[in-house]
Order: sequence, then structure tokens, then C-alpha cells
Amino acid sequence: MKMDIRKIRSSVCLAATAAAFLLAGSLGSVSTAQAESTLERLQKQGFARIAIANEPPWTEVQASGKVTGAAPEIARAVLKKLGVNEIIASVSEYGAMIPGLQAGRFDLVAAGLYIKPKRCAAIKFSEPDLCDAEAFMVKKGNPLGLTTYEGVAQSTAKLGGPGGGTELQLAKDAGVPDDRRITVPDTQSGVKMLQDGRIDVYALPTLSLNAALAKAGDSNLEIMSPVEGVKVYCAGAGFNKADAEFRDAYDKALLELKESGEYAAILAKFGFPATAAAKTSRKLLCEGDN
Repeated sequence: MKMDIRKIRSSVCLAATAAAFLLAGSLGSVSTAQAESTLERLQKQGFARIAIANEPPWTEVQASGKVTGAAPEIARAVLKKLGVNEIIASVSEYGAMIPGLQAGRFDLVAAGLYIKPKRCAAIKFSEPDLCDAEAFMVKKGNPLGLTTYEGVAQSTAKLGGPGGGTELQLAKDAGVPDDRRITVPDTQSGVKMLQDGRIDVYALPTLSLNAALAKAGDSNLEIMSPVEGVKVYCAGAGFNKADAEFRDAYDKALLELKESGEYAAILAKFGFPATAAAKTSRKLLCEGDN
């Protein structure tokens, strides 16, 4: 059977042309997807996924399901300036926040995560937004006389703190042995463990313990603040290393929030001093001690 060479050539040309168009369309889609920044994606979808810790007054999930606290409220106000009107929060242990951010489970962390050099190596931080001194919650009268982490190490006391948090690391650095450093799942559990004698001291930032004691209403407990020999720590919003552009836009909007007075108004609701964060910077905190 004879074959029409011209028809064959025509079919091959048509097929090649169609393939070229398909390839161009595919490359165009990839190029468009690659060109879309994280902030553009969030603006388009209308919300950002944030990690919080449910540790009032830093972060809180109320009985109604509303997410509030100083860190989420600052993030909410900043993101609105950037055209992202909603936040969807996930409660996370501090130690899981950075891995979750790196894995893309969150768009940012807004939980009062302290800015520290090791963390700066893993993620990007905004400029500081919240600062507080460390404190101990103990039984009334502080029967073991605990005022420092070194004092806890030299005693027989068991110290509780949040998993992945600064407090357990401070205890470890001071020499508190593994079996006396107790990971506490949440603030309510920490207070209960102290009341029941399963721990002798519960360590958290001062404002966190003040809120916890007020909620517990237990006159048999008291707070020692600040913990001697421990500096005031400052936190910021955390971002994936790949999101420098998003972080920079966030910083710009955060500065506008501070200059307008809205930042101070938000912090006042939760008892944070608005001036503390102005005394330092991300650069200083990232280059400081862990």
C-alpha cells in the first residue's frame, strides 16, 4: 500500500506544533506558579495559617474558639495592613513550631517565640514585638528558697516548663538533671502539677504566670519574678527561611503599627510594655546568647 508522504509530513508538523503549544502552556503555568510569592498567595486566599501556643496573655484560644492574645492580635493587625484579613491558628508545642514552619504547615509563627541565635539560624524573625522577664511559680512562702536556675540544680526540686521552651533549656544549662526537668503540656497542667506536688517550681515568663495564677485563684501559690541572673527575652513573628520578602513586608507594616500607636494599644490590653521591644533589635538578639 502506497503512503502519501505529504500527508505524513503534515501530520508530523501538526503534532509537533501541538506539542510545542502544550509545552509552552506548561512552562507558562510553572513560571506563573513560581512567580507567585507567599504574600501574594495569602492575599489571594484571604487568610494565613499561624502557629500559637495557647499561653495567655501571649496567645489564647477562648471557649468560643476565638484566637486572641498579644502575639496573634499583633499578627492579625499587621497582616490586615498587608491585605490578609483572616488568620487560622493551630496550637503547637514550642519545640514543634520551627519544624512545622520549615515543613510548610504554617505560614508564620505568632506565639511569643523568643528570638535566639540558634532559632535565627533555622528561621527568619520579624523585629521584636513582645518582651518579658522569666519567673517561677512556687508554693506559698517559697519553701525551697528557689530564686535561680542554679538554685534549682543544687536542690532536689523538680522544675516544669513547656516542651521546646526556653525555660527547660535554661534549667539544663544550669545543671538541672534530666529526671528533674519535667515537660508540661500546657499552663493549666503546670499549675495542677505544682498544686499536686509533682513539680516544685513551674517556670514561664512573668505575664504568663500572672495570668495563670489569676485564673487558678489559689492563695497557696506565689510568683517569684524576675528569676535572678536571667535576662529579659524578646519575641517576634517567625517565618520560613525562603520567605524573606514576606518577612520584610511584615516588618514594614509592624513599624507602621508601632508608629501609629495601635501597637501600644494592643499590648496594653494584655499587660505588655510597649517600650521594651524598642530597646533592642532582631540583629542584636540573633547575635546574642542562646
